Amino acid sequence: MCGIVGIFDPRGMRDIDRAALERMNQTQFHRGPVEGDVYLEPGVGLGHRRLSIIDLAAGQQPLFNEDHSVVTVFNGEIYNFRALMAELTALGHVFRTRSDTETIVHAWEQWGEDCVKHLRGMFAFAIWDRRQGTFFLARDHLGIKPLHYATLPDGRFVFGSELKSLLSFPELPRAVEPRAVEEYFAYGYVPEPRTIFQHAFKLAPGHALTLRAGGDPATAVPHRWWDVPFTPHAPMSQQAMEEELVARLREAVESQLEAEVPLGAFLSGGVDSSAIVAMMAGLTREPVNTCSIAFTDSAFDESHYARQVAEQYKTRHQCETVDQDDYGLVDLLAGLYDEPYADSSAIPTYRVCELARKRVTVALSGDGGDENFAGYRRYRMAMGEQQVRSMLPLALRKPVFGFLGSAYPKADWAPRMFRAKTTFEALARDLVDGYFHGVSILVDRVRDQLFSSGFRGQLQGYRAAEVMRGHAANAPTDDPLSVLQYIDMKTYLPGDILTKVDRASMAHALEVRVPLLDHQFVEWVSGLPSSSKLRNGEGKHVFKKALQPYLSDDILYRKKMGFSIPLARWLRGPLRESMRRAVLNPLLLDTGIFNPDYLRLMIDEHVAGAKDHSTALWAVLMFEAFLRKNGADLPGRS
Repeated sequence: MCGIVGIFDPRGMRDIDRAALERMNQTQFHRGPVEGDVYLEPGVGLGHRRLSIIDLAAGQQPLFNEDHSVVTVFNGEIYNFRALMAELTALGHVFRTRSDTETIVHAWEQWGEDCVKHLRGMFAFAIWDRRQGTFFLARDHLGIKPLHYATLPDGRFVFGSELKSLLSFPELPRAVEPRAVEEYFAYGYVPEPRTIFQHAFKLAPGHALTLRAGGDPATAVPHRWWDVPFTPHAPMSQQAMEEELVARLREAVESQLEAEVPLGAFLSGGVDSSAIVAMMAGLTREPVNTCSIAFTDSAFDESHYARQVAEQYKTRHQCETVDQDDYGLVDLLAGLYDEPYADSSAIPTYRVCELARKRVTVALSGDGGDENFAGYRRYRMAMGEQQVRSMLPLALRKPVFGFLGSAYPKADWAPRMFRAKTTFEALARDLVDGYFHGVSILVDRVRDQLFSSGFRGQLQGYRAAEVMRGHAANAPTDDPLSVLQYIDMKTYLPGDILTKVDRASMAHALEVRVPLLDHQFVEWVSGLPSSSKLRNGEGKHVFKKALQPYLSDDILYRKKMGFSIPLARWLRGPLRESMRRAVLNPLLLDTGIFNPDYLRLMIDEHVAGAKDHSTALWAVLMFEAFLRKNGADLPGRS
């Protein structure tokens, strides 16, 4: 696991500034503290920070082919590298190392841009082929590893694992993209391919970008090379489905166990992480190293479930108690993520990665189970709403439920069954808009109040729902549940979950692998019928059934707990004054983005306990921290 950076000057192939390249590389020291190096030739500069996992002695990068005409820098792991080595050797390629990185170089020589279709793993890489004058970048199937890029005003193309490497260039415009602000306050993150800055982008999952010497990088358009297929399988029995699921899961886990450094697993006690540990225990001779964190607040603590699984599989379990009032990480998080990021579970995620790194360098996680098997509560809610929609035409639903949604009071304080406002509002919409409404951290009417009239004018009618609508239009399925899973695999999974884990783990030089997001496993699971995933209001139905021989019902069928913090209490208590200072900071108010009166109203109502505005206030607080860290050029500032 590593960090990569680079500079490509296709227009003039001018000499690359070594100091600038090394400065870029050094911004990502935390991603690869073992060693780092850079390579320069006219028009091309590549840099790499290394966290050694495989071929510790000879896997240094940048790495070349035999005649040095092809060079790559690579972040990630290629799990099928041994099979690829054998295939490429049989085709006449000569390997000098045992590194998975070298398979990328020779795969490029053999298959060109189609090389990515032969790779199984998590990766982001860049290749320079001098003979062809081609610069090629690619990101893995599901976006496990990040890749950012930008074109500077003088025509140089720059890229890096993290946005901070691009921000090391003073000449990169810091203008904030208004649509990204709208998206951030809807999703809690900025979805791919946008970043918070107008002139910087993320390479989307399953996409590649090809640049040519003599071309204009500003006109280069990323192209998709892989997608989740959602191709239905031939009918199979429930037993056959469960048996094949376990076999495929075991194979995915086994493919990710190779490392020349200590390896273990996160174990929260939830279904997904417990399933990974169960598979690992059957594949390794030594006890599995597992780690979890406990919370001082029992309402958020599930460590006893983790201990149950650890005892069942006799793992070497490590658990540390984290003070629930762990709010000292706010500014640190802003520095880690480089752009606004409002998922407060980044705090415990940072702590569990910190704990894991004390014992291991590689940890397997259970991320991806909810997206694969429809485990989120919001899928159940959305399908219930869709059932109602199917019984009433939109012409009737829109006025009836639209009126009820506007008339019904927002009752955060009431039991969930009486909080019908959001449901009524969702029923007045179609499937995708209703789902967007349900998952938004701040719904449309709240964002309308949060933003100033001037900033709303800059948006020119743009709404963050367009992101989901675009993905829904491209979905290779018309099954309603599958469409929502597809949307999440393009938005929430890479933009929130995988970003959170990548930055938190890399801050501690920890590699995290995600077997449930092995692309071959995802392809197969996507073809299972929706009814096998969500049945009678229960998500992960077939997954849980398949795991019954391996995990107790206490683990499989207990109420799902989020990896969360007592945010509302923090913002009424220990963080109250710092929150007030941040939200009313002139730096924030002078941007012209926000309605100051609504900001003050949210603070007063939340502190008084009249309403729960914790999600909105946290999002604003993290936006303010981003501004202080990055000195952005705000769209509303006169």
